[in-house]
Amino acid sequence: MKYEILNEPFTILKMQMEQGESIKCQSGAMAWMSPGITMETKTGGLGGIFKKAIVGETLALNHYTAEQAGELTLAKTCPGDIITFNVAETPIIAQKSSFLASTENVDMEVYMQKKFSTGFFGGEGFLMEEYSGNGYVWLEINGACQERTLGEGEKLIISSGYVAAMDATCSMEIETVKGFSNIMLGGEGLFLTTVTGPGRVWLQTMPITTLAMNLYEYMPHPSN
Repeated sequence: MKYEILNEPFTILKMQMEQGESIKCQSGAMAWMSPGITMETKTGGLGGIFKKAIVGETLALNHYTAEQAGELTLAKTCPGDIITFNVAETPIIAQKSSFLASTENVDMEVYMQKKFSTGFFGGEGFLMEEYSGNGYVWLEINGACQERTLGEGEKLIISSGYVAAMDATCSMEIETVKGFSNIMLGGEGLFLTTVTGPGRVWLQTMPITTLAMNLYEYMPHPSN
């Protein structure tokens, strides 16, 4: 299967599928396709429904199969990048609701933060998604994507919400912002996310929550 990621920041994933190839994707992700490609909607059983529900993904996935060679194009739900991972090399931990599509041999499991405070306070959430198996997964990134590679024990301090994904070899915890004036006036909130290597970290430049808060200021509000 050949694929291209085009038209950032209004990004699409364009796939040239050979006969017999198939992918699975989020409900509503298909933008256009060739006539020779068929769709089947599957829930993945009760266990699959439960996993998707608690991490905020749609309960059913659409499976597209090429009965003959053709094009399938998927689109994002908001402006930003699409990034590709080969999970046969390294399992990936990703933020909730970031799944766009994958090849059929990729599995998603719920990833639970080991430290309760990490999930309770961190913008990345107590529950994340772990992708493994033998194939590719495409994830949605809010804004542009920056990649960092951390060495053994190397740390990166990140504002909550900016971690899009990381290698499963990395670990994550929360640090409290120090100093009363820093908390009250710094604009970073009470907590920062610390990711420790070894492994790669993918950062998103415009978390959807930050975008929503910025837009909210310009929206009309009902008078008291």
